[in-house]
Amino acid sequence: MVRTPYGAVRGRNENGIAVFRGIPYAAPPFGPRRFRPPVPPETWDEVRDAGAFGATPPKPPYSEAFAHYLSDPDVPGDDCLNLNVWTPQPTPSARLPVLVWLHGGALTRGSSAVPVYGGWKFAHDGIVFVSVNYRLGVEGYGLFPDAPANPGLRDQLAALEWVHRAIEAFGGDPDAVTLAGQSAGAISVGALIAVPQAQGLFRRAVLQSGPPEVFERDRVRRMVRRMASRLKIPATAEAFGGVDRDVLLRAQAEVGRLSSPVLGGPAFGIVIDGDLVPRDPLQALVDENVARGVDLLLGWTRDEYRLWLVPGGLMERVDRLGPVALAGAMARCHCGHEVPRGYRALHPEAGTAELVGQMVTDKLLRLPLQQLAEARAGASYVYEFAWPSLRPGLGACHGLELGFVFDTGETPASAKLAGEGAPQALADTMHRAWARFVATGDPGWEAWGASHPVRVFGEVGRGRAELDSIPGTHTGAAAFDGVGDRAGSGRAEVDSMPHAADPVSYTAHGLRDRELSLWTVAEAGAVASDGPIAKTPAPDALNGRAVRRAELRSAMRRLRRAGAVRER
Repeated sequence: MVRTPYGAVRGRNENGIAVFRGIPYAAPPFGPRRFRPPVPPETWDEVRDAGAFGATPPKPPYSEAFAHYLSDPDVPGDDCLNLNVWTPQPTPSARLPVLVWLHGGALTRGSSAVPVYGGWKFAHDGIVFVSVNYRLGVEGYGLFPDAPANPGLRDQLAALEWVHRAIEAFGGDPDAVTLAGQSAGAISVGALIAVPQAQGLFRRAVLQSGPPEVFERDRVRRMVRRMASRLKIPATAEAFGGVDRDVLLRAQAEVGRLSSPVLGGPAFGIVIDGDLVPRDPLQALVDENVARGVDLLLGWTRDEYRLWLVPGGLMERVDRLGPVALAGAMARCHCGHEVPRGYRALHPEAGTAELVGQMVTDKLLRLPLQQLAEARAGASYVYEFAWPSLRPGLGACHGLELGFVFDTGETPASAKLAGEGAPQALADTMHRAWARFVATGDPGWEAWGASHPVRVFGEVGRGRAELDSIPGTHTGAAAFDGVGDRAGSGRAEVDSMPHAADPVSYTAHGLRDRELSLWTVAEAGAVASDGPIAKTPAPDALNGRAVRRAELRSAMRRLRRAGAVRER
């Protein structure tokens, strides 16, 4: 039993770890509190049972295609602003490091009850692990004229404030908190690093496959307006607040079915609100040096895009669309033909779907994360997850690394994405690196610097014998060309390679620099042609650009109508 600021809770002893589930950190966000910022929960006098996961926020189920790969439990109830704690020593004197986890799911799905996010292994390593539920979709990120923006992000801030006040009773050190997330959770982490009200609530941050970003307000408004049109109500919080949750979810799912992380479309996301998010968080972190004292661990998977294009056979359909798909990617990334030409030159063997996927991943995810690391050189650690799933076609897709970071590969939920027989040695290596970062701020490899070191996890087939056969190299500290060659790599430092069949972990310098430099050159060209110091373009040049933009928008619409993208 542990006493929180609002009342006592009773957890369970599970294999030597004290586990508390479903602890409310804010009041139920319904009734008059719907679409409003969170408020503290009411206190309770009796000991509250914390043996089962609490209610999950309202969310539509995954489509059948994605449900084959992703688990998303649904727990009914109103009290959905809750969190869970795994702790090895629930006593105030323990003062253990704390890891707070924000789940992914495109800000429309997911919850802390997903089995992959079990905190036992972190607790066994002497870390107090906390996972958080927060409002999703239109409930958490709808944009209305009569309600504050970003209530879901405000939920996350309220959970962090709860941790700061309460975690010491569970054995945690409120001054040694690491905030971590994946996908939409990582985007949330990136925003919270820059949130003025969150300063001092955590000292380290982990961003897995999600950069600091904000959505254009009109993109979110389009989602709300389309939902309002379908529901035949005004696009206001007052009107939406009178709609049944299930009805609202069905409208949200229908309106968002053609949205995609790869090719965009109307969607829900964090927006600049002048209060919690006063400016673009990436700009604040890179250009304005906000939160300089926060250490960073950040990275991506090798084949992020495959999670969205493989289910339902979309890889093949994008390949068939060819130039239309490339034009859609150019529109998504606001680039000219020189960028896809550069990718084709670097990867002549790649199909259209792979080029589109890697282009969008580099522009929208890897480039901003590298910019963030560059701004925090010496205090940032970058990784790439490269082990390919045993499920056909997925490769090293978005979200695949989670079962290895949490070391929960034995769960059926993890096997849905990784397949049966995922390598335990890789889980041992990755989990140990994350736990070490939480405890010390150093995951065990070189911090970001001039040589652009990237830790690569799980690339198969680079064994000791193979490396020793390369002239001028030796295992343990090898420098050679060609490791990770499909991504444009440089020299590598090899740490642990028992034999050729084992997954490997090594540091590659300059990984993906060739691809990311294409965007730097393209942006420099745009500034040179459109910037204030350039000559005023001739009218025919302006007309040509307008025509090109219209053609790209048309190609993206055709691509969506062709069924090449579907919301997960």
